[in-house]
Amino acid sequence: MQKELVNRTEVLVRFNEADPLGIVWHGHYIRYFEDGREAFGKNHGLGYLDVFKLGFVTPVVNVQCDFKKSLRFGDRVIVESIFLPCEAAKIKFKYRLYNAATMELVATGSSVQVFLDKEHSILQLNNPPFFEAWKTQHELL
Repeated sequence: MQKELVNRTEVLVRFNEADPLGIVWHGHYIRYFEDGREAFGKNHGLGYLDVFKLGFVTPVVNVQCDFKKSLRFGDRVIVESIFLPCEAAKIKFKYRLYNAATMELVATGSSVQVFLDKEHSILQLNNPPFFEAWKTQHELL
């Protein structure tokens, strides 16, 4: 059985993320997923700048979100980012967003990123060696 690699981070819902009624606009939930990926990368050695320095970029090619409850200005949201190992040259995550005060689930989702050579934007069909080594280090193969 593969080990599950999870990261949790807390984000404050900012004023500019809410509509005049104080409810968070749906597009910002995707931004919270991004906040979760950045925190995951920082905590697990897979940061965007680390990947860039190794000659690759990892654009998001798919993102999905299921909304359960609304967030409001001033809430704190816990972003749980779960790395999903796969054999393909992709970085896959699933997400759970919780209202930090109530621990109610407010959204779930997923994302897929691919590897492109940063110089020529060439899609990588095989995992870059550093990513294979990272998965081995974290017992994700």
